[in-house]
Amino acid sequence: MSDTAIPVIDGWFSTGDAPALIGSSCRACGTVCFPRETGFCRNPACDAMEFDDVELSRRGTVWSYTDARYRPPAPYIPSTDPYVPFALAAVELAEGIVVLGQVADGYGVDDLHVGSEVELVIETLYTDDRGDRTIWRWKPVTTEGASR
Repeated sequence: MSDTAIPVIDGWFSTGDAPALIGSSCRACGTVCFPRETGFCRNPACDAMEFDDVELSRRGTVWSYTDARYRPPAPYIPSTDPYVPFALAAVELAEGIVVLGQVADGYGVDDLHVGSEVELVIETLYTDDRGDRTIWRWKPVTTEGASR
C-alpha cells in the first residue's frame, strides 16, 4: 500500500467530489490493473507480489457498448419486476486498461458511440434497511466538456 490513504468503498472506488476507481500498480514493473491486485502481478513477464493502490483516471473513452436486455441471474441486485434494461460501456482509461461498467441513470446506448468521452459518477443502486447501496457508473460527457 502507498503512504497516502485513499478512501475506498468495498475496495472498488473512492467517494467525494472527485470519485475514482481504485486499481493497483505493481511496484516492480508498473503494470496497472483493475480491480486491485493483492496476490501476483498480472504481467506474465513479472513475478512481483507487491502493489500500490492508485486512483485511476476519472474520464475515459468508450471502447465498446451494449445494452443488457436480459435479466442477470441471481444474486443480481436489485431485482426489479418488470426488469428494466440498462446500458453497459467498456471504457478505455489513460492507464491503457479497459473497464466495463453500467452507464449512468438516464442514459442509454443512444447516448454513446465508440470514442465518446465518459466520466465516473457514483449513484445509488438501491436502498435497504442499512441505507443507500452505491455503485460506480459511466456518464457521457457533452461536447462542451460538462455532463448534462
